Amino acid sequence: MFREMRRSKQILTTDETIAILEKGKSGVLALLGDEDYPYAVPISYVYYDSKLYFHGAKNGHKIDAIKKYEKASFCVIDQDQIIPEEYTTYFRSVIAFGKIHIMEDENEIKKAITALAAKYHPTGNIQSHEAAITREWKPLCMIEFDIEHLTGKEAIELKKAREL
Repeated sequence: MFREMRRSKQILTTDETIAILEKGKSGVLALLGDEDYPYAVPISYVYYDSKLYFHGAKNGHKIDAIKKYEKASFCVIDQDQIIPEEYTTYFRSVIAFGKIHIMEDENEIKKAITALAAKYHPTGNIQSHEAAITREWKPLCMIEFDIEHLTGKEAIELKKAREL
């Protein structure tokens, strides 16, 4: 169903790929937007319980696109070092493919937003996280991305350097 990576020597392991998702701060969510144009939006996220979670407003282009079509992809760039003399970059990135939906179960929303709060304010305590969540609960929209296929890739130069 999903394509094999053309440059298979550059594939990251599953553990390496997940590590990138766990440490990443933002990525680009790609959806099918208005009039079937691709809609790609930079967004913060959390990788939790083998899924991706996003938050945002309850309406707008992103929400309309999610309601229209459930398939999506998400890309995180871990490294992108320009090497001018080689006319290239030494990159490391991840792409997830899956199905996305707006969450409705309040208990599941609470778990996801708590994980997001802990990621972006790791020195905060439970009380500060709870206060922020309570303050923003009413306008909060949580989105769940069920990963069906996950790939990680890095520049061949990085792969060779790690093998030394």
